Amino acid sequence: MSLRRLSILVSGGGSGIGRAATLAYLREGATVTVVERSAEHAAALRADAGSLPLTVVEGDATSPEVLASAVRTAGRIDQLTCCVGVFDHYASVRELPVADLVAAAEETWRTNVLGALVAVNAAWPALRDARGSVTLTLSESAFHPVGGGVLYGSSKWALRGVVQHLSVDLAPAVRVNGVAPGGTSGTRFSGLNALGGAESTVERRAGRSERIAAGTLLKTTAAPEDHAGAFVYLADPVAARVVTGVVINTDGGRAPC
Repeated sequence: MSLRRLSILVSGGGSGIGRAATLAYLREGATVTVVERSAEHAAALRADAGSLPLTVVEGDATSPEVLASAVRTAGRIDQLTCCVGVFDHYASVRELPVADLVAAAEETWRTNVLGALVAVNAAWPALRDARGSVTLTLSESAFHPVGGGVLYGSSKWALRGVVQHLSVDLAPAVRVNGVAPGGTSGTRFSGLNALGGAESTVERRAGRSERIAAGTLLKTTAAPEDHAGAFVYLADPVAARVVTGVVINTDGGRAPC
């Protein structure tokens, strides 16, 4: 087990890709602390983990207070994985009333970008002491204008920059990398509170899986578990010892237009 005796903190690990990464970490021998807002998702994750060493801190994974509590709960932190995010459901700047645009942009960028930075800030002393690593969850939208609207896409482009700058900021003590998944089934990825879409998920869009597969070189739609190997690799202090400032694209390859 490549992650045996590691202690990993995952923000937003109760569903989708974060959940898949969490379960993969546990199977590889890590002790995992997850921050998860949904009590339903937290309960399901605990059930799936069974007797594996998982602790779930219920609360908003972008809250400094909740994250500080999670850091105290975890104690030693060898690896921080940030998976918190909201989706804009392809909202168009052309169509949004300006008040909705401002509220949606603030929610998107605060959750998707600032939330990761707050998590790193909270975990930094423990990561430094452990000479650990950080993995941020990006998206194919950080490389191509697909997979979301301008608000979501710009937040993921920002995270791409965060990987680069943070890898310098935390060097040489802590490695910083990212995983950029392509379109994925079964994520239960929710929309924006600011647009009244908190209960909607990307899975409700008819024909979504078929459209994702058609846009990839491998002609397949990923499941959350398909991305987990990249997270495990980047968390491994031996296999990825000299890897920092890198984003792994797990998107099936972008098909030419």
